Amino acid sequence: MESKRCFANRFSDYKGSLLSGQGSEASVPLILSTLESVLQKLPAQGGEEGGLYGGLAGVAYMLYHVSQCHLFSSGRDTYLRKATALIESCTAYYDREQDRETRASFLLGGVGVYAVAALIYEARGLQADSNRALDKFKEIGEICTPLGFLECGSDELFVGRSGYLCAALVLKQKLQVEVLTPVQIRSICQAILESGKHYSKKKRKLFPLMYSYYGTEYLGAAHGLSSVLQMLLTYQDYLQPADRDLVWESVDFLVNQEQNCNWPPELGGVIERENELVHWCHGAPGIAYLFAKAYLLTRKPCYLDTCIRCGELTWQKGLLKKGPGICHGVAGSAYVFLLLYRLTGHSKYIYRAQRFAEFLFSDEFKAGSCTIENIYSLYEGLSGTVCFLVDLLQPNDAEFPLFSVFV
Repeated sequence: MESKRCFANRFSDYKGSLLSGQGSEASVPLILSTLESVLQKLPAQGGEEGGLYGGLAGVAYMLYHVSQCHLFSSGRDTYLRKATALIESCTAYYDREQDRETRASFLLGGVGVYAVAALIYEARGLQADSNRALDKFKEIGEICTPLGFLECGSDELFVGRSGYLCAALVLKQKLQVEVLTPVQIRSICQAILESGKHYSKKKRKLFPLMYSYYGTEYLGAAHGLSSVLQMLLTYQDYLQPADRDLVWESVDFLVNQEQNCNWPPELGGVIERENELVHWCHGAPGIAYLFAKAYLLTRKPCYLDTCIRCGELTWQKGLLKKGPGICHGVAGSAYVFLLLYRLTGHSKYIYRAQRFAEFLFSDEFKAGSCTIENIYSLYEGLSGTVCFLVDLLQPNDAEFPLFSVFV
């Protein structure tokens, strides 16, 4: 029975050698032509309002990412200038934004835009402009600290507190500076913990921390428990020992929700095999990052084994029909292999990522995948694909955009 969600993976698995013709020099023209395709598809007007997820700010991040790779150094200044023009139109839009909650959103609003602006300015040596963007970023922390600042759910990655911490992590990694004070970090972590404890108690859960978004108890990376716990693990040095224990207890609870190498989109869901979600946003390809973080902190084999199972399922069902992007597309699936390569050093995972890259440009994919409205976007469109293709050339540094587990 053909899956509604993915193409059949007809590739033979790793036999001991990588694909020829997918080395760095051979891939550069393909990446450049895809990048040019993105720039040609930008809207004549609008696009600032989509945040990093679907708007021009995501394209600006892609251009920044390409500019940081030595293989594209000849175009570095051009890419950064174009990125600056795009991000400045976005920061101007969010400077005018009256809705405080939208300004406090990582992937769908102002927080991510200001963070990426700071990176782009810094890369161009415009330190005063970078500092101004960082000041705006820091001010927003006050918006998301109150416990229930968002009615729909204050803690998830896209619009909630976990996203704010995730953006701060990106800034720390790229700028080599802790943007938030320890007091700010503690207060945001504390709000996430209190919120999770309160919800779990109110709903009489058998585990200590749980969250909902628009009334749904999601588990995946996009809106769910896994990315909230991932951020709490990342900042665990700021937690009290008792709270740290609650986080780890919740991580192990999530391990136990696995159903045949995957997780249902929401708590208590039962996976239908022929229609299961194997996406970064919902399912194993996104939840893998939590267990990767758990493994890096503890070196316990059980967490790495869970990541490996996520990778096996993604190899089988990750050639997604929903497009080329990183949220629920082929590039998002392929990033799991680059994650596993960094965790294990096994070349099998580079090979698998190469095969998924190959498939992105196949006639079968072009004919059978969904039409994407914002084909230029970072999360659903080709900007995320470009980031993946660049990272495939530098696998020792590769990571899912704006979602590091290696800091």
